[in-house]
Amino acid sequence: MSVRIGIRMSTAALVMTAALVGTLAGCTEASTSQGPGGDVPYVAPSANASAAAARIDKDAADAADKENAEEQAALDAGARTPADVPDAFAGLQATYQDGCAPGDANCAYFLGRVNDELTGLGSSMRADNDGPRHFKDPLAWIGALHTTLAGDTSTANLEKHRKELLGTRDRINTWMQGHPEDYR
Repeated sequence: MSVRIGIRMSTAALVMTAALVGTLAGCTEASTSQGPGGDVPYVAPSANASAAAARIDKDAADAADKENAEEQAALDAGARTPADVPDAFAGLQATYQDGCAPGDANCAYFLGRVNDELTGLGSSMRADNDGPRHFKDPLAWIGALHTTLAGDTSTANLEKHRKELLGTRDRINTWMQGHPEDYR
């Protein structure tokens, strides 16, 4: 008999729950041409929500900074090998397959890529077993270019110094062609 009572109570509870859900579902549908019913006050997002979003953004930025620092530490610790100079030089040479006319939409990509390839090649040369002394001239040319750019790698500045950028690439290409042991 107690099982029957338990089943009747469970059935009654289910019927009441279904009725309650149906009633509440009708409440969420209330709206007018101006949005929710006029009796529903507007509540601005809380300051806590904004602070939480800012904290999440800061945490993501901190994680990215930490990852970049770890990558740089690995590079500084000697993760580069002499094989990186030929690879970096090949990347620089690949820029000869691309180009742009001044003011062309492709210039932002092309000039940025040449600058990135020169920067990467310079890092590889400094980390190479032969060291910066062996790559004295190319490193000096890259250093002079970086001084000219003054840290501004915007498209406008790269276009302004296009001649120096491509001239540095060409000088290093000529130097490397005279030192085949460094890229083969």
